[in-house]
Amino acid sequence: MNWRRDLVDFALDEDTERLIAEQKKWIAAEPGAARPYYHLAQLYRLQQRRDEATALLLHAVALDDVLAPAHTALSQMYAVSGDLAAARRHASRAAQLGEPEAAAMLARYGA
Repeated sequence: MNWRRDLVDFALDEDTERLIAEQKKWIAAEPGAARPYYHLAQLYRLQQRRDEATALLLHAVALDDVLAPAHTALSQMYAVSGDLAAARRHASRAAQLGEPEAAAMLARYGA
């Protein structure tokens, strides 16, 4: 048993749960705001909750199609899952919005 790792993991889990609760409160207060959905999705990604994260990101871009970080995150998630058409679509949109990292990543790996 590595007590330091266990202690750090416990503290990070508690912080993540606190942040999740904050994002859910924000969503409840402002259901039309895209940012809390994006932030909650990123937290779910940390927890390996991919399907929930994807749904939240799709909801975020439905609310605000110019939220480039959400398109970048979707591109990454779709690339990992093997849906390269969707990955390219979101990478392209992110690049149009000034965030070219996802498109560069896909080009670098020949996707």
